[in-house]
Amino acid sequence: MKFKKKVKFFNKALFNEWIKVMSPLSLLLSFLSIAIDIPDKYKCLAITLIITAFVVVYIYLWVRANFLQKMELTINNSSLEIKVGDIFTESGLKVIAFNEYFDTQVDNIIVSDSTLNGIYIKRKIQDVGVLDQLIEQNLVSEEVKIGNNDSRRLGKKDKYKLGTIFKNEDFLLTAFSKFDENNRAYLNMNDYVAFLLNFWNEIDIVYNGRSISIPLLGSGITRFKGYDVTDQELLELLIWSLKISKIKFTYPSAVSIIIHESKKDKIDFYKLKELEC
Repeated sequence: MKFKKKVKFFNKALFNEWIKVMSPLSLLLSFLSIAIDIPDKYKCLAITLIITAFVVVYIYLWVRANFLQKMELTINNSSLEIKVGDIFTESGLKVIAFNEYFDTQVDNIIVSDSTLNGIYIKRKIQDVGVLDQLIEQNLVSEEVKIGNNDSRRLGKKDKYKLGTIFKNEDFLLTAFSKFDENNRAYLNMNDYVAFLLNFWNEIDIVYNGRSISIPLLGSGITRFKGYDVTDQELLELLIWSLKISKIKFTYPSAVSIIIHESKKDKIDFYKLKELEC
């Protein structure tokens, strides 16, 4: 396994964890040093071995922090797990990001076959026309159906509010990104924050006590206008939005954020512990 340094060696949180781990051992060694009389000729060796043990433990904790591929947090008294995996193999409800038109045309122009959106349609949908009809029939209120783009040459024309969710069996399809005239997905940062707040509100309505798996929203081909956003920042924003939403997933339901294998080296899992509340 290739080693990629994501956590600095002199990391404050890591140092505090090391102190916590070593404190009981330090107390034990202090007791033994009083109870056992070590001959002078072995004292130097004993001290060297103790210091070496302390350093080895610190190095172990540091290496482990860099190799982490999972972190479990408690947010609003709810269980949140961030882990590397494949969202299609997860149990419970699974979130798939669509654009604001809920386009289903997988042609590498409107929808790319390499995105979760495209993979979902190719793998899970036998009749795209039926899915289109269900979306149109169920998302009819003026609160979610916010416009019509008659000038659009390709794809659908009805536009939906970002964060709107359509539940299709075990999948929650959500209007995530805007589309420009060249069919490129994009978001402004204000759009992303508005999406997240509405998204959690919709999740609270539809999850019905089931566990939810969410991909790292925005880490694909979505362009953030005016911002250069890292995958780490997107993940922290997603966790922050769950925190301020005040939504609570009561046991045994939980939330998982699924990081794709190709993105794991860009995520500092150890740092996420700082976001717990």
